[in-house]
Amino acid sequence: MAAFAREWKAARHREQQTCGRGAFVPLAFLPGEAFQFDWSEDWAIIAGERTKLQVAHFKLSYSRAFFLRAYPQQTHEMLFDAHNHAFRVLGGVPRRGIYDNMRTAIDKVGRGKERQVNARFAAMVSHFLFEAGFCNPASGWEPTCLIHLERNRYSVPASFANCPVSVRVYLSASSSPPRGKSCASTPRLRPFA
Repeated sequence: MAAFAREWKAARHREQQTCGRGAFVPLAFLPGEAFQFDWSEDWAIIAGERTKLQVAHFKLSYSRAFFLRAYPQQTHEMLFDAHNHAFRVLGGVPRRGIYDNMRTAIDKVGRGKERQVNARFAAMVSHFLFEAGFCNPASGWEPTCLIHLERNRYSVPASFANCPVSVRVYLSASSSPPRGKSCASTPRLRPFA
């Protein structure tokens, strides 16, 4: 009887794969449910000088349509401008934003999911009417890590004449949805007016 119970338990264990594989949360999203935002650093030659740029990355979680925009630094004004342009280009505002714990949004990271959100960031979230969520510190498996994959795929060497504004125009224009899905495939975005 004990041998039968062991064999039955092992067979059931193999069927359910309850250990050995780990536990994973599928990253499946509904149309218009969420977007991901993060900053990165990149370099461009502007007026003959190598210049460090702060690049805002947006990605719609369902369609994987993305938007990039470069700035000279990460400030609240740049953050707000990036959101404004991304929502305009992508055609609406998703219900939820997923963020890393960036200093332009968070004043203090507490325990677990506890965050002290910056008042200016909270005002922007209230203006665009979406819910902001934040990743746990040092959690590379959480959704914003998907943005990092786009950085290397779509980054190109940039050389521009005299105007930093041309960098923003160039990077904004390089944003496009991947093959097979378009911004039109996200019909549940709230209109951006």
